[in-house]
Amino acid sequence: MTETQRKISFLVCLVTIVLAVLDMQIVSAATVPIVRDLDPGHGIDKIPWLVSAFSLASAAMLPLYGRLCDVLGAKRVFLGALGTFLAGSALCGAAQSIGQLIASRAVQGIGAGGLMSVTMVVIAQLKGPEEKKGKGAGTGGMVAGGGMAVGPWLGGVLADHASWRWAFYMNLPLGLAALAAAVVVLKLPQQARSRSIDFTGAALAAAFSTTLLLVTEWGGKQYAWSSPQIMGLALACAGTLALFLRRQFTTAEPILPPTLFRVPELRLGFAIQGLMGAAMVGAMYYVLVYLQVARGITSSSAGLFLLPMALGIAVVGVGTGHLAERGWSERTFVISGSAVSLAAFLLLATTTGNTSLWQLRAELLLVGIGFGQLLGQLVQLVQNAAPREQLGVATTGVRFFQTLGTALGVALFGSLLTRLYDGPGDVGALASLRGAAHTAGVEAYVSAMDTVYLCGAGVMALCLLLALRLPRPRPALAEPVRETVPA
Repeated sequence: MTETQRKISFLVCLVTIVLAVLDMQIVSAATVPIVRDLDPGHGIDKIPWLVSAFSLASAAMLPLYGRLCDVLGAKRVFLGALGTFLAGSALCGAAQSIGQLIASRAVQGIGAGGLMSVTMVVIAQLKGPEEKKGKGAGTGGMVAGGGMAVGPWLGGVLADHASWRWAFYMNLPLGLAALAAAVVVLKLPQQARSRSIDFTGAALAAAFSTTLLLVTEWGGKQYAWSSPQIMGLALACAGTLALFLRRQFTTAEPILPPTLFRVPELRLGFAIQGLMGAAMVGAMYYVLVYLQVARGITSSSAGLFLLPMALGIAVVGVGTGHLAERGWSERTFVISGSAVSLAAFLLLATTTGNTSLWQLRAELLLVGIGFGQLLGQLVQLVQNAAPREQLGVATTGVRFFQTLGTALGVALFGSLLTRLYDGPGDVGALASLRGAAHTAGVEAYVSAMDTVYLCGAGVMALCLLLALRLPRPRPALAEPVRETVPA
């Protein structure tokens, strides 16, 4: 590929990452107009599936996408994922019922799972053989983090000022342009030999991740934690996990090779990514709830408070990229990012009902500075340490563990908040309270939220301990001196 083709392909990758990440977040802010338009009578009960269908399909496909990249080549898988995502987007925009929209969201999620993982493999292969495998992936991680922060705000804007269908239709022009450009200019190495794909292992991984996400989505909300539905799902989750692990240790070509975990950078990188996913969702979600229920700010205006976080992710991503080119190691940034995120969570744990909103913005900026280093450098750390023939499964493994961590974080932090909240009614009804009841409810919520952020700080402290265990980068070996032997 020429340098111009590389730059165009890199831009295509960034565009597709943004589209996938935005659609993961954007629908939550448009739920009210969707229900009002498609099913004002009974649609509200089905709204959780609009988010769940996307995340379930996306997570279930991740292990298979990695293996497909290593067997078929990243370009074919990337084009297939992008085409599936665009087809799902068109179907979502044209949906005439809640059921159609949920099914279309699942199709969209299947494609998005590839765009948020396979794209990182493409970026790694865009570099020449003399360059580090992971170089450039940091920018992709940075863009993904920024999209997560901007998504709720953009969703609120579209919900307030345009039709909800544009949340899906806006993907089509950019996505089709990216698809055409990728077909024409993207040229990646072909695999040297054909290998089998463990579809049984992929199915078990999909079953495990699906049941785990359903437990975390439904537990304590639709059903009590001790209900037969949740207990049955938990048993199914444990059973499919056991079968999946057995399959990985016995099959010749596993979908997630256990040998990856023998590499310290991969083993620790996966763990840090999962813990970071759990903490990051808490940093975003509970601030938005606090702004709406405790400070009376609308959903679209509350989303603007995440812009400092997105700014921090973007700025630090650019800065770490330049420093990495000058020889700074990924290990340094992972340690620094964990430490800064830990400090940010400790500051968020001091929030009260009267905390200055500018102070809150500054704390979210600090969160972005910390997570920006982790999002940018963990992918590079894993890609640089992974064997070249397993680059696909190693890269999608990062995203897979982040997804599982996010799901567990939502469940654990949500259950903790519910147990700690001792105000009138429940948190969901807090905004409708008035007078002394509202004041007491806000105080109870803020107290519970501060404890949740202290637990988030504990998660980031664990990330820091794991980061300190990462192997130090090996110094480059000096080229041996060749002695000239006289004739």
